[in-house]
Amino acid sequence: MYLTPTEEDRLRVFAAAELARRSLARGLRLNAPEAVSLVCDAMHLAARGGASLEHVVEAGRTAVPAAQLMDGIAGIVDEIRLEVLLEEGSRVIVLRRPWGPGGTDAPGAVRTAGHEVELAAGRERRRLTVRNQSKRPVRVSSHFPFWRSNRRLGFDRDAARGFRLDVPAGSSVRWAPAETKEIGVVRYGGQEGRDDDTA
Repeated sequence: MYLTPTEEDRLRVFAAAELARRSLARGLRLNAPEAVSLVCDAMHLAARGGASLEHVVEAGRTAVPAAQLMDGIAGIVDEIRLEVLLEEGSRVIVLRRPWGPGGTDAPGAVRTAGHEVELAAGRERRRLTVRNQSKRPVRVSSHFPFWRSNRRLGFDRDAARGFRLDVPAGSSVRWAPAETKEIGVVRYGGQEGRDDDTA
């Protein structure tokens, strides 16, 4: 039997939702994948039955009461995105904060310092002029050893030795073909801060 990627995704949602239903039948509260799969399954079923967009959204919002969730789950599920097939065609539904805010004491909750926090405080910083000498875009991620980055990037590699991009973790900087940028780099901490090429 041939299944399209969409049909395969639907079966995965159904399988996870069945697991969630078994957990509930045993009196267990739901973890995040179980809860999300039940919400998605409810929306798929409503759409399959010909419900309007509003009714599909309502089916998702009422599928899993917050009381059925494990502690902290409401706080770590910020949104649920699902593509459903309605009579007028495919629509992407986004349920934001499906179970409301989880509170700052919930597991997985994001707590902010309430003030600006300096990244890599006290570490040496430098500015470099970097040119992409290739015909293709080049991207470098935040913690990649910058002096070892793509050889098609032209810059002072000796000055960059022991440094990484001075950007938040997980972000990156992109150079279009022939583009020149002035960027900041920050020295690594610990063993990676050494100036030799084994850092």
